[in-house]
Amino acid sequence: MPPHIWFAVSAVFHYLGPAFAVLLFAHVGVLGMAWLRIATAALVFAPLTRPWRTFASADPPTRLLLVAFGACLAVMNCSFYLALDRLPISLVAAIEFVGTIGVALAGLRSTRNLTALAVAVTGTLLLIDVKWSSDPVGLVWAFLNGALFVGYIVLGHRVARAGTGDGIAGLGAAMAVAFVVVLPVGFTQARPAFLSPPLLVAAIGVGICSSVIPYVCDQLAMARLPRASFALMLSLLPVTATLIGVVVLRQIPGPSDCLAIALVVTGVALHRPASAG
Repeated sequence: MPPHIWFAVSAVFHYLGPAFAVLLFAHVGVLGMAWLRIATAALVFAPLTRPWRTFASADPPTRLLLVAFGACLAVMNCSFYLALDRLPISLVAAIEFVGTIGVALAGLRSTRNLTALAVAVTGTLLLIDVKWSSDPVGLVWAFLNGALFVGYIVLGHRVARAGTGDGIAGLGAAMAVAFVVVLPVGFTQARPAFLSPPLLVAAIGVGICSSVIPYVCDQLAMARLPRASFALMLSLLPVTATLIGVVVLRQIPGPSDCLAIALVVTGVALHRPASAG
């Protein structure tokens, strides 16, 4: 399929799974839910990608890349859930998207792109100003997640271009690393899920929706799109996050929130990738 189709599927599931995860925070701790998400993905990928074989056949630089990618996934997912526990999903998505502006504009210093950056940053600052006084801790986690999301894009593109199954084998190996990294902090909080079959099934569903479907689709899109173009398409994420927040979490954005999100999306939509001249 065209890479844009893979990305569209990813854009929906990128926040659909986490939105349902928020509903489980009261039953499973935030870090426990993050670990269950990663554990589910690692167990799904293991028999399909055989991460031990990927590590065994990789050269030292590739192994280091996979470890770095896995550590990035682990900390990113934890900080993402810690932010969602305190902030609306639309705000977390907008902050997550800030770093991708830099990726999309890297090396491109045209007037059009500088204008796009200014518009997007204005929208982000408007969103941040709404919540800064009420929950600075949540914003710290959201900004950490946004910084790591940039790492996810950069490292994910390198893994996707490594040539092993469109990056899926590399993703499986990185997810195994993430499983180990989060285990010490997440397993204790995750234990209630193992005592309740319905809760465990729900957590597994969140893991598949959050870390299997979108990450596989991202790898398939990254393998076929330039990094700047992929970052540009991420302008859809604040929109999908807002819509999912309304439908699943009943988080209704106010007029200023809608204006801010529109500015973020408009700013990046104005960006012109290098191939466009």
